[in-house]
Amino acid sequence: MSDTAGSALPRQVADAYVDALIELDPITGTYLGVAESHRRLPDFSPAGQEALADLARATLARLDEAEKLPDADSDAERRCGRLLRERLTAELAVHDAGEGLRKVSNIHSPAHQVREVFTVTPTETDEDWAVVAERLRAVPAALEGYRASLALGLDRGLTGGPRPTATFVGQLTEWAGEDRGWFEDFAADGPDALRGELDEAARAATAAVTGLRDWVRDVYAPAVADAPDTVGRERYARWSRYFNGTDLDLDEAYAYGWSEYHRLLGEMRAEAGKVLPGAGPWEALAHLDEHGAHIEGVDEVREWLQGLMDEAITALDGTHFELAERVRRVESRIAPPGGAAAPYYTGPSEDFSRPGRTWLPTMGETRFPVYDLVSTWYHEGVPGHHLQIAQWTHVADQLSRYQATVGMVSANAEGWALYAERLMDELGFLPDAERRLGYLDAQMMRACRVIVDIGMHLELTIPADSPFRPGERWTPELAQEFFGRHSGRPADFVESELTRYLSMPGQAIGYKLGERAWLLGRENARAAHGDAFDAKAWHMAALSQGSLGLDDLVDELSKL
Repeated sequence: MSDTAGSALPRQVADAYVDALIELDPITGTYLGVAESHRRLPDFSPAGQEALADLARATLARLDEAEKLPDADSDAERRCGRLLRERLTAELAVHDAGEGLRKVSNIHSPAHQVREVFTVTPTETDEDWAVVAERLRAVPAALEGYRASLALGLDRGLTGGPRPTATFVGQLTEWAGEDRGWFEDFAADGPDALRGELDEAARAATAAVTGLRDWVRDVYAPAVADAPDTVGRERYARWSRYFNGTDLDLDEAYAYGWSEYHRLLGEMRAEAGKVLPGAGPWEALAHLDEHGAHIEGVDEVREWLQGLMDEAITALDGTHFELAERVRRVESRIAPPGGAAAPYYTGPSEDFSRPGRTWLPTMGETRFPVYDLVSTWYHEGVPGHHLQIAQWTHVADQLSRYQATVGMVSANAEGWALYAERLMDELGFLPDAERRLGYLDAQMMRACRVIVDIGMHLELTIPADSPFRPGERWTPELAQEFFGRHSGRPADFVESELTRYLSMPGQAIGYKLGERAWLLGRENARAAHGDAFDAKAWHMAALSQGSLGLDDLVDELSKL
């Protein structure tokens, strides 16, 4: 940061934080499109983690001073300052508890970050590939820093869970390959002029993956074999604050999950009867797996999903949203193998030279039922993640760089995306029972997430009115059985989901609780405006205010 940051307003403090963060975390820089970041990787060692914490502490001190300035009470400055303080405070709470020393996951570990950043690193020119080679050469040090953090965690008794660890070992094994690894396959697309350099760097990266895999398998996994997979109420509350941006009443949230479960179950039964008379919801979904509309082929499903998003943009722009031309661009991609089973989205670079992208993990499949895709792509693409995150990027000059990029609260974004699914249902984009049952199945999955994520980590009792094992206490094994019984998705997806919840406690509940916040904010705004309520104007104002924690989100949405 500059020496003048102490006299800056909150938005300037926030943006100076982003500049400093990119220096420490070039992966974030690459996602933002900062060319200088593309050749480097972060320091994931304990010292690297402490450097990030020191930056957060210094920024909070500068924010204290900034908020004393006369102009700091404007809506724009106040909103940015509130977000920055909440986010950095939540991040420091996680750091100070040593959570970064036990970060083992099937979806969100430093090793996953290292691999995935290559999928968004530019590769269009020979110069781009020369930079890729440099970043490949940085992989061994990055993974060694991560290993050092896990080793320190072991020394301090801060361990990841055995189930995420076992899954992680399997993923590292897949990335390492038998004859050649993922990094070598990635580098194979590079130019002949750099072939030797790329191959050598990729082999070194693969060797680092193999070395990490061997250490996790032979040292870490045996050491955590008897550790619990669940985290308990204190750790869960800390992570819940991090992912939701507020201190939730976890028992109330658990009860809300059950109320949504019962509501959705009734709707699903009604739609299931239209698909297959006399059938229950998951019998009808199994019928659709075999006999429903489907897309055959990986390239074909990518093109079909692109068409679905393009059609949504055409239908929604000018009627329910007002989209800038660069926000209208979004790409459908197939996810690289070896990751988790869930689809995901990556946002555009700050200059939109790299567009927002949706990613479909195929899990080896070549046949894709339509009922399982439509609502999901309204969530990941349009009007879900893409419209929100691309709009933030588009209006970054009116917000702050921090609000438009790294200051995201997970539950805000996931809540919007689930709200977007519901909005498409409200607008009539799910006209047949097949697609609507798929939408309800996706909604049920999010209600079940609230139930099992809170239930198993806090070891709560299953209510007496539950059709599933009433009166018993949740365990991960019961959670997987419950989830499997209430999902139309295959067993490997269900297993991947439960492993994700165990390694990212508090994140999965943000979809349904975030959706509730968005719906409440809309309801309050509609009540305030009466017949003058303009949904399109409200949507665009809501999408242009940047991220907020859930309580702050309801407050701001209600005023629009």
